[in-house]
Amino acid sequence: MGLKKRSKVSAEFSMSSLTDIIFLLLIFFMLTSNFVQIKPFELPKSDNKTVAPTSVAVSISKKGEYTLNGREVTIRNLQSEIRAEMSKDEKKDNSTITIAAEVGTPFDEVVKVMNVAKNLKVKAILATQPN
Repeated sequence: MGLKKRSKVSAEFSMSSLTDIIFLLLIFFMLTSNFVQIKPFELPKSDNKTVAPTSVAVSISKKGEYTLNGREVTIRNLQSEIRAEMSKDEKKDNSTITIAAEVGTPFDEVVKVMNVAKNLKVKAILATQPN
């Protein structure tokens, strides 16, 4: 009685398709990430290494000039301008305001922007430079 040998199934798979998927994911995340637009001035220094996504960037100069995503705005129009920017954002639940205050800016100016964020029920983070 002759027994037939069964062919063994190989447990290997091609890694080339996996690298293609990883490459496509990398491109996707690079294209969909937000880039912070901050006026070029010196930021406060910090040891914190946390990186957070941002929806809106507000820059405050020593002179009290406010810039929203590269456009100059007044403190009176800031809340309505931020609300308009947030309405364009697809991730409304995770909206974040990045506050970039120049070194030497009175903290009262930063608190005004933080109060605007509180009124809009949006998270606010302070931008700093690494040490």
